[in-house]
Amino acid sequence: MPMSNGVLRVLVSIIAIPFILAASYFGGYFFLFFVSVIALISFYEFSIIAQNKNMYANLFVGLVSVFFFVVNSYLKLFDQFYLLLLIIALLCLIELFRNKESALLNLGAVILGIVYIGLFSSSLVLLREFYNQPEEGYSQGGLLIIAIFASIWICDSAAYYIGTAFGRHKLFPRVSPKKSWEGAIAGFLFAILTMVSAKLITLDFLSWNSVLGIGGIIGTLGQVGDLIESLFKRDAGVKDSSGLIPGHGGIFDRFDSLIYSAPYILILLELVER
Repeated sequence: MPMSNGVLRVLVSIIAIPFILAASYFGGYFFLFFVSVIALISFYEFSIIAQNKNMYANLFVGLVSVFFFVVNSYLKLFDQFYLLLLIIALLCLIELFRNKESALLNLGAVILGIVYIGLFSSSLVLLREFYNQPEEGYSQGGLLIIAIFASIWICDSAAYYIGTAFGRHKLFPRVSPKKSWEGAIAGFLFAILTMVSAKLITLDFLSWNSVLGIGGIIGTLGQVGDLIESLFKRDAGVKDSSGLIPGHGGIFDRFDSLIYSAPYILILLELVER
């Protein structure tokens, strides 16, 4: 008898979560590898979604660019802005010699994918390395990332279960017909409560402004990130970004909220904690 989708989701979570938490806590090359895998697979899935709209992203240059953005955020070899300029110039040059339908659509797809997934994912590495001074304790960055993960997971769960039970008013029916305002508000509140709890338990080094701000970003922009990915999929006529994770869809499906909210959290910390 085949396992239900719910059982598969739970089993995959039980297996994956310890690895995610370990990579987050130990940081360094462990977390860099973890983020690189997320970013590369997400870009690949994004390129497949784009193909459903007859947009052909340059997969090789796109993957290499995403990898460089993530790794460069850790090694700090080049300025990310100049790296982006060079990549865009190279992509335009390459498109001259490609015979893949519309050049404008192809360039739009690959540049969007590189910026949205590559640059945004690199913010995760910068978040993990935000607290990296020996006197401050390198583990602080790990605890911060773990708290962000917990807040996103709890926000998603609260939005789903409370929205399913009490949802009456549709949030964005054009994009995601099952999501409700009641669920979104519940997710917002639980995201903040999770960060407040993390502050009381482990994140004593963070100011209350940062804690409440991170919870608010996850509760709003984290859910927006999920809606944006749903917009991409609905426009392309696909249900999941891939079937890579049993019961969960693709990597992009699982980490869309994290990828979208990461740069905003980083900007908040730069403004408040520096």
